[in-house]
Amino acid sequence: MNELKASDYQVPEDYQHWAGDPAEDNVGPFFCKSMAPRSETALRLQEKHCNMFGIVHGGVLMAFADYTLCLAGIENTEQGCVTVTCDNQFIASAKAGELLTGHGELIHRTRKLAFVRATLTVGERVVLSATATLKMKTP
Repeated sequence: MNELKASDYQVPEDYQHWAGDPAEDNVGPFFCKSMAPRSETALRLQEKHCNMFGIVHGGVLMAFADYTLCLAGIENTEQGCVTVTCDNQFIASAKAGELLTGHGELIHRTRKLAFVRATLTVGERVVLSATATLKMKTP
C-alpha cells in the first residue's frame, strides 16, 4: 500500500499518516503529529464526509474523535487500545473543504485503562467535545 501524504489532502506537512487501520482510511484518511499525553490530529473534510444536509456526518466526527482519543492514550505505534466507552457532544457543524483538527489529552492511565478527552475544532470553532475510556492492548 502506498503511504498517504498529508500534503496530498491539503493537511499541513508536519502531520503524518499512521497506516494499519483500514476503517480509519476508509472514513478519513486521518493524520497525526503527536500521541500521548497530548494528541494532535487532522482531517481535511471532503464531500464524501457530508450528509444530505451538506454538513459533515456525525458518524464521521465520532470516528475522527475516536482516532484522536486513542492517540491521546498511546505513546507509540507498538501500543494499541480499544474504546470501552465514548461520550460525544456535538457543538457546531463543519463542512467540506474545512480542516478539522483534533486535540486529545490523557487524563489518567493505569496498566489496563486510559481515560482521555478530546476537542475537534475548525479554526477557533469547537465542533465536538468527547471523553472516553480505553482498554490498553499490547502486541
